[in-house]
Amino acid sequence: MACGPGRNTDCGAARHRPHTGRQLNVVTTGGGDTGTGTAAPADGRGWRDRIRPRWSRPRGGLVTVGTVVALVAAMGLTVLGLGSADNAVASYDASSWLWSSSRGEAARVNGVTGRVDTRVGVPQARSHPMQVVQTDRFLLLRDLDTGQVSSLDLATLQITATTPTTAGIGVSVALHGDSAFVVDAVQGLVRQIDPRTLVPIGEPVRYPPGITGGAFDGDGRLWIAVPSEGTVSAVTAAPLPSAAPTAATAGGGVSPEQIRTVAVAEPSHDLTISALDDGVAVLNRTANTLTTVRGEDQKVVTLTTGGPGALPTHTTGDRVPVTVAEDRRIYVVEEGGVRQFTVPGQGVRLRPAVSFADRFYCADEDTGTVYAFDLAGQLVDQIEVRGANGPLDLEVREGRLFINAPNSSTARVVDDKHVVRVVDKYANDILGGDPPPDPPAPPPPTKPVVNKPSAPRSVTATAGDGQARVTWQAAAANGATITRYVVEGDGRTFEVGANQRSFEVTGLTNGQTYRFSVHAVNAQGPGPARTSNPVVPTSEVPDAPAEVTAEERADGTVVVRWPASDGQGHRIARYAVTAVSAGATAPAGDSRNTELVIPAGELEYGTQYAFTVSAVSANGAASGASPVSNTVVPYTAPGRPRSLAASTVADRPGTVQVVWAAPAANGRPISHYVVEAGGRRTEVTDTRARLEGLGDGQNVTVRVRAVNAAGEGPEATDTARTVAPPQVTITGSAATATTVTVTFTTDAGGGRATCSLAIAGATTATGGCTSLTVRGVRPGTTHRFTVTAENAAGAGTATGSRATEILYGTATCRNGDSGAEATYCDRDHAGRNGNEVFEVPRQDNDRQAGWASPGTRLASYCKVRGEEVYAYIYNDNKRSTWWIQVDYQGRNYIPWVWINLDGGDDVNVLPNC
Repeated sequence: MACGPGRNTDCGAARHRPHTGRQLNVVTTGGGDTGTGTAAPADGRGWRDRIRPRWSRPRGGLVTVGTVVALVAAMGLTVLGLGSADNAVASYDASSWLWSSSRGEAARVNGVTGRVDTRVGVPQARSHPMQVVQTDRFLLLRDLDTGQVSSLDLATLQITATTPTTAGIGVSVALHGDSAFVVDAVQGLVRQIDPRTLVPIGEPVRYPPGITGGAFDGDGRLWIAVPSEGTVSAVTAAPLPSAAPTAATAGGGVSPEQIRTVAVAEPSHDLTISALDDGVAVLNRTANTLTTVRGEDQKVVTLTTGGPGALPTHTTGDRVPVTVAEDRRIYVVEEGGVRQFTVPGQGVRLRPAVSFADRFYCADEDTGTVYAFDLAGQLVDQIEVRGANGPLDLEVREGRLFINAPNSSTARVVDDKHVVRVVDKYANDILGGDPPPDPPAPPPPTKPVVNKPSAPRSVTATAGDGQARVTWQAAAANGATITRYVVEGDGRTFEVGANQRSFEVTGLTNGQTYRFSVHAVNAQGPGPARTSNPVVPTSEVPDAPAEVTAEERADGTVVVRWPASDGQGHRIARYAVTAVSAGATAPAGDSRNTELVIPAGELEYGTQYAFTVSAVSANGAASGASPVSNTVVPYTAPGRPRSLAASTVADRPGTVQVVWAAPAANGRPISHYVVEAGGRRTEVTDTRARLEGLGDGQNVTVRVRAVNAAGEGPEATDTARTVAPPQVTITGSAATATTVTVTFTTDAGGGRATCSLAIAGATTATGGCTSLTVRGVRPGTTHRFTVTAENAAGAGTATGSRATEILYGTATCRNGDSGAEATYCDRDHAGRNGNEVFEVPRQDNDRQAGWASPGTRLASYCKVRGEEVYAYIYNDNKRSTWWIQVDYQGRNYIPWVWINLDGGDDVNVLPNC
């Protein structure tokens, strides 16, 4: 027998089964242990009874929550860092887990030091948004792309259980102490689970479909908002059994209890909540009021906001900040009234401000900046998060404010003295790999043109018994978010939440004709109204369809089916289908048959929906709504990869590197990417690839497509050039007597080039690729030179020639003061004499070439070792074995002691002969 949503079968026991997937692998430096387990689906699939549908939904929905993330079970996992004996201590040491989406790993950050002590890689979790909650003992993680919930015991770093839930936005988890709940907003089910095993405890608390909220206050009460009724409700958990429940005992024992319900709004108003230390704050975005419920004390404050506001999940202290992104203002509701101040900058991507240590922190996701304001609303600090490139998650925990950017390698920790510490989540002083680069920053936002909304589309009325149901399609917002719809008819006016596009008008008279008009309101005021068809209420209404099923398809469509209704004597003319999501209702379409195919794109991919159906007879009378269908998550192929950038790999021939940011998954996890270039195709799971073997100096077009269960998405393309051999162009040369300098330009071919200058007989010079100098070359000589540039693809050369200058020396012999010394240098005479020139580097009378009179200028070419000669007083007592080849009756040699070289008489500037 089939189990699942929309069926009568009790599938509780059937869905529990032993874990048979891959075992969790936990590795610590101090010893540890592992654990695995599974539990029944915790969102109530298989246990849900049929209930009469009642509607609503909060704006936005669940998004990535970056702090406090850990592990995904049924996948391989490695924990690196502390030993298990230290983990319990670390859990209490103001620590928090911070998620890195682009890397698919979590880092545990010590809030006191701002340092990472453990990093956890989660395979197959790259780019997945995560909703997570933690206490000092447990961490619950829900992967929005897969719906899987995992429980991690923080004392032992042990996965205790996993359980599936419906993927996408609509199910959330909540945790306080040992109390854990799974909240199914679409179906209206709040089910307690054991955080150790994820097995259901008792029976769920049931609400109308389309609830919102699901956060614990400081006293351990779980608060739920019911927009269809205009109420909030507090739920307390059943005591946790001393022995962990098993699949066989799932749902048994004591159940959680709904202990209080408080009316805070008219039915069908748009509600969002923030859990307080001792109660709940409820923002009515339709009526623009904030209600706080603390014990028996209930206070209502009217706001004058310019758009729909937002609340943080939790608020500490007595001041409740309401953030209105459209006008970048924060309204602080406190005992003395309402204070408001402006957030600097432009754009509407502001996260709800949080209160911490007498300051308010508001994150701007467009700029990666967190603005800090004091209690007077003065801007006192700006915290920049490098490369945030997307969500910024703020959470107050253990007396610290943790600021995390899941798409960045860094985070921030703020203490109660407002000291900000930078966190490197990819710190390499602990075990782990090198991080991927931060994805490119998103383009700057464009300021929309703001006007009043348009008229709603397709305003339709159907008659019931003493009532009428009015439905409509959304109006165009025209640059300012719609805050509410206004329904008018029968001399009455009704305000309806912006997410409630279906409204029941009661108290009508059967047999009388009615028309209804609907108009939208935004910050600019009311838009034009559109009037419905006329309807006549009657007691002769058809039956509602007995059951409804829904199925999502890979092409993005959703098909809704139901059995034919009994028209009670009248022909069924059509069926009206209504979509229910987390806090919202909207008409999905009409059908003359018993199925409706909702076109691709009409519903939001990755968001959970259920459906109800009303039968409309030929006399215009409509039934009530059917039981709610099973939940589906529309999906289609992924979007186009974002920010694709192909680049040359400088140190490898025939290779290009390509990186990109993950596209919209569109309702199903991205399993891999297809990368094509140069006629080759490869599949990767990361958002980067290195493509080799493409040839040198080639322009390569790279195509990347994301793949999920629906198939391949559209491609993104970029072009890069592989490394080509360098090209050298000589631009000039210069020379001294003993050096040659060549200037040149180098086209490195996209690689990293190294350059050299070579001259025969001299030491080759290496260095930069703009200018090189070879030293120690022969003076007065024309030299051929070669410039070579090399990179990974090969070498390029250029040649030229340059004549060096002539290096002159002066034949030097200075007479002494008396006797024979006074005339020693006057002439060449028998025996030894200064300034004698020889054919060889020794004083050989038979090989003497002549005598250079003092002061004779001699062109000098090179040096050679020979007989030692001492100049005595005649040339500053020079003594050396160096002989200089000079131009004297040809190329002959004179001892260096008898010639003083120009430029400082440095014999070392001459090359060796």
